[in-house]
Amino acid sequence: MRECAGTNKLVQRRFEPEKRADQYYSVEFAIRGCDFVYQYKIWDISLREKRVFVKEDSNLLNYLKVGDILNLKYYTTDLSSPIEYLKTQIRNIRKGDKGRFKGLYLVGLSIVENQNPNQ
Repeated sequence: MRECAGTNKLVQRRFEPEKRADQYYSVEFAIRGCDFVYQYKIWDISLREKRVFVKEDSNLLNYLKVGDILNLKYYTTDLSSPIEYLKTQIRNIRKGDKGRFKGLYLVGLSIVENQNPNQ
């Protein structure tokens, strides 16, 4: 319990572990009809928005469309935490044309909801 500023009221706050934007290290794409499973390092933007960089000649790009919602497997940065399956929307796919992004596509991901059966 803690006291609110400017009042004498006590406010009860429930403790919930805070999720950090950088809690995920990589994401795995296993798409029906695609012969391979692809895993990419995540570049965090915010808690819900992530990015991955995909080589322009990757077959994965043939299976991704903006607006698609996929169940993706996320690996956390904490080795003691379980893998998480999250419903994720493809927000954008943009081709990098300069510097270190040349030859890569930036794929924007947005976590829609948690798919873990035990949560």
